[in-house]
Amino acid sequence: MSFRRMLQFIRHAALAADRGSSALTLGLGREVIVSHRSFCEVNGGAIMVVHDNDRRKVLAVDLEETGVAANFSGERRQVEPDVETCLGELNHGNAVAVRELCDGARPQPLGLDDSFGLGDRLGIAGPAHLRAMEGSGFKVVLAQQSIRELERTERTPDEVMDAATWSVLEEGWQEAWGADADHLKTAADVELMAAAGFTMFTIDPGDHVVDAADTMSLTELREAAADLPWSDLEDTLGAALRRYSGDVIFTGGGLDLKPSNEDILRAWVKYGASLAHTAKMYRHIAKTMGNRPFEVEVSVDETASVTTPFEHWLVASELRRLGVEWIGLAPRFIGDFEKGIDYRGDLEVFRGEYLKHLAVAEALGPYKISIHSGSDKFGVYRVIGEIGKGGVHVKTAGTSYLEALRTVAACEPKLFREILEFSRSLYEHERRTYHVSAELERVPPSADLKARDLPTLFEDDDARQVLHVTFGRVLTEKDSDGNYVFKERLLGALGKHETAHYENLVTHFRRHTAPFGAGGKKE
Repeated sequence: MSFRRMLQFIRHAALAADRGSSALTLGLGREVIVSHRSFCEVNGGAIMVVHDNDRRKVLAVDLEETGVAANFSGERRQVEPDVETCLGELNHGNAVAVRELCDGARPQPLGLDDSFGLGDRLGIAGPAHLRAMEGSGFKVVLAQQSIRELERTERTPDEVMDAATWSVLEEGWQEAWGADADHLKTAADVELMAAAGFTMFTIDPGDHVVDAADTMSLTELREAAADLPWSDLEDTLGAALRRYSGDVIFTGGGLDLKPSNEDILRAWVKYGASLAHTAKMYRHIAKTMGNRPFEVEVSVDETASVTTPFEHWLVASELRRLGVEWIGLAPRFIGDFEKGIDYRGDLEVFRGEYLKHLAVAEALGPYKISIHSGSDKFGVYRVIGEIGKGGVHVKTAGTSYLEALRTVAACEPKLFREILEFSRSLYEHERRTYHVSAELERVPPSADLKARDLPTLFEDDDARQVLHVTFGRVLTEKDSDGNYVFKERLLGALGKHETAHYENLVTHFRRHTAPFGAGGKKE
């Protein structure tokens, strides 16, 4: 079969969503294997991810002398009189070329559709993430990374975006997908992520939330309220208090809001400075993005103090007054959303509070309720699925790293034992910036465990959190010669056992989406 006819076969297989593969000879003295789904037809040519001696590369093919292959760097061949190819590395320059040529390889705003964020700290989980999300009813946020995660993994925004691009191309993903610049706190953060092409910006004003407002006396509240940045809020204290005073300000969805003067003061002291910061960040995002489409999420979840329904109402009302437009808001819910484990708290109490927050979002939106630290919150998913209404965005990250370690524990136990001992040695230090409750003495040393018992650690909350919060050090630790202690071996093991790794990820994330109901979409 000629090269051109083989391409036609692959194209038809891609249209049929065939997960098979075919071998192509490129005049290189060897064959490359191309997944049938990995086929982007563009400008009289095609672009696809191929496997070349167990390495992923990009193949660009020019069939009509329109210069498709010329956009890529790599090995060039004239395989037939009218067919030119370029076989290149999965590097940044080639990823940029893919995004410029293939519409589906570029992220875009996802709007109010239910969505699911899938952080990938290793940069290799994307294909499995997409397979897990097929048929779920959720829009996929594939490129998701916070500034904190970038610093801890020593990755760049371009690396995160490029990994998502290659995953989309390899899987032949046909639906819109998003890219979330997560937990942004400064203007510099915004500019860094915008330059890499991110389209969703999660503003985190948590440093400006005053948790102490919950326990301040009335006198302290009045003094603190007077010191709020009223000019930045385009407001005065008197006007701000009067807007929420009087009779019931809202009734609906089982919620009656009639705040006392003290409630209003407390809410302003708690969130006033964060509102001013959010408005500044939003305007900087709009200025930075210019004519490029974008969307914003607001997060006040990483605080010690629970967001009451009235505080949610005030935050949303004031953001709207200040001209901020957003598609998702993450309150600090009642109960504990600890990293890497299921929800801790009374789910019936959570149900009641979630319904109140949902009523606020429906009255002042529409916008989605965002579930941050969403990894493994199966009880919460079940409650939201049973409620069956309102928009939702779920954000996960660390759980994918844990599934990678689960794979290594089963397939490469010697390496996993080393990682476990390293993580145990660092836990008390690394836990300080995370909301976790694991106790180190409840996680046994690896020497006390038989090889068959290592994967069972991932069913234990303490072990999960010890492994979760130490990811940055595991991925960046170097020896005295400057070589990575674990990273290369970890990636090598996962490449060797890619099938098992991907199966673990698909199974795990389908467990995440299943409680939301068939299709994942609520009425």
